[in-house]
Amino acid sequence: MFTITNHRIDQAEFIPSPNFSDRLEEVEPTLLVIHNISLPPGEFGGSYIADFFQNKLDTSKHPFFEEISDLQVSSHLFVDREGQLIQFVDLNKKAWHAGISEFEGKKECNDFSIGIELEGTDTEPYSDKQYLSLISLTNCLMESYSGISTERIVGHSDIAPSRKTDPGESFDWNRYKNSLD
Repeated sequence: MFTITNHRIDQAEFIPSPNFSDRLEEVEPTLLVIHNISLPPGEFGGSYIADFFQNKLDTSKHPFFEEISDLQVSSHLFVDREGQLIQFVDLNKKAWHAGISEFEGKKECNDFSIGIELEGTDTEPYSDKQYLSLISLTNCLMESYSGISTERIVGHSDIAPSRKTDPGESFDWNRYKNSLD
């Protein structure tokens, strides 16, 4: 079971990203956005994702890294293939994960959402350990932020359908949502 103290998941490793901004004081997260990421694409493990979210990605390590070298992005949370959790941005801040996005007619989803990146791809199944961590994490977030409910959990593809496809067809939405408290 995960717990939160001062906008951080107690059981997560905290690696601060410079890629965030303040939320308006009265805005509490009311949306949870599920993403996927792998760096290089289709490869798992290593520190490349943490480096990317910290603007420290060594572009000489892979040709794809040059393509993304100017991006400044982050996510609140990252779940690796082993189910381990890293937090990059405090939950009361805006992580830069959603980009141009809209949910229920409201634009700029970063303003009112929490972003969770799963280490994965659209087509490769996620691990059992990832589902267990994600389910526990989601239950913790729903308990802490009353505006987040199962109806307000979406994929990146749901809020930016013309740009994004993640978490992809390999993500088992039924397994995930049916396991939530």
